Amino acid sequence: MALSPLRSREERFVEVKPAPLPSRTYMLDLESGQIKERLIDGQEAIRQSIQKAVLTARYRYLIYNSQYGCEIETLLGQDISPQLLHSEITRVITEAIKEDDRIQAVEQFRIERASDKLFVTFTVITAEGAIEQEVSI
Repeated sequence: MALSPLRSREERFVEVKPAPLPSRTYMLDLESGQIKERLIDGQEAIRQSIQKAVLTARYRYLIYNSQYGCEIETLLGQDISPQLLHSEITRVITEAIKEDDRIQAVEQFRIERASDKLFVTFTVITAEGAIEQEVSI
């Protein structure tokens, strides 16, 4: 009588929530492009994922789908106002990072220019806590 139509839906079904998957991955040396022989997990893995997503050009590499990467390179060299630059950098970085399901929010952007470099600092809210990240472009 387990499947009796006289029992309510809550009595007939048990909702199973998926357990979060570990984020263990190999550590990358983004300067040299080499994989190190060390595994990372938690906030360190999320930091690496953020850095890699922002520095990877969207639509350039066939190995990634169209949702992965950042379109920040399209903004570089453009003659646009600082307000529009700040707004667009905020948008493209947020879009790139929010594709990761471990990330809940991206906020508190600070953008600084130093000669031909752009330093972007922001806070990423995850289930494991807040992470402050800096990316230089």
